[in-house]
Amino acid sequence: MNKAYFEIIRSGIHTTLQDLGRSNQYHIGIPFSGSMDKRNYLISNKLVGNKLNEASLEFAYQGPLMKFNLGKITCVITGNVTFNIIRKNSNIDKGICYQTFVLNDGDQLDIISTNRSVYGYFSIKNGFVGEYIWESYSVNTKAKIGSNNGEKYKTNQKIFINKDETLSDLKRIDYLNSKIEYIRVLKGTNFNFFSEQAKEIFFSKEFTVSKLTDRMGMRLEGPKIENLAETNIRSEGLIKGVIQVPADGNPIIMLSDHGTIGGYPKIAAVISADYDRLTQLTPGSKIKFKSVELEEAENLYKLYELETKNILNKIR
Repeated sequence: MNKAYFEIIRSGIHTTLQDLGRSNQYHIGIPFSGSMDKRNYLISNKLVGNKLNEASLEFAYQGPLMKFNLGKITCVITGNVTFNIIRKNSNIDKGICYQTFVLNDGDQLDIISTNRSVYGYFSIKNGFVGEYIWESYSVNTKAKIGSNNGEKYKTNQKIFINKDETLSDLKRIDYLNSKIEYIRVLKGTNFNFFSEQAKEIFFSKEFTVSKLTDRMGMRLEGPKIENLAETNIRSEGLIKGVIQVPADGNPIIMLSDHGTIGGYPKIAAVISADYDRLTQLTPGSKIKFKSVELEEAENLYKLYELETKNILNKIR
């Protein structure tokens, strides 16, 4: 029996296979990786009836144009995304995010763009075929780790699916991707390396997301952050969301594919509850930081997890 697959007609800007990432490999230099927007990723899998850690296609800005072959499958797209379903008979259905749909043999899916955001997710019933490497299917293109030989998908490739199957019922959920006024942070381990003026600037001034931003890091432009101590320190471990300040004074936020060690002073770290919304900020977006204490950060993450659970529980 032939196995159903997607044929990539246009690959999009950065289309990769992602799941929840690698949580226990930092000590050997393997970054976390995984979906950038965890909540949207989880919602996509729940809508098609998958286990929550099933691998999904993550795309940035412009997604792929793909033709489905040799089967019938229930699918969904989450995020703020414009897409069309081009039926085999050439009819075009306008796609609706957070609502499942069925692709038949010969249908095409055209993921045109994300809107005022960066990442979207395409999940299918039973998931895609990938390589489970270092306890994850997630791709890190910088380190060449994960499914598809650690590479983003390219035009003319085939993406096979685990099993073609459709759900009996249409599933949908009303979900609005929220915005926040501030990105909340904890003070970094090298916070006192910076002048009082630099600290004041960091928490009072606005920064702009640079075009030099990818899954590894988000570079910011704006007022320079002065370092009173050395601009290079002994390399030490990094975490997702930590904010380093190199010699030029422009902060860099470490994202999901970041290196596991770094030698720039760390002024702050983005709290986990704000990470999803941080990663969806497009180049040119404005950022202001707000300091919170550890207890508040922990409570905000518990609230984030509770809200996520409640959203998922609404999907039956």
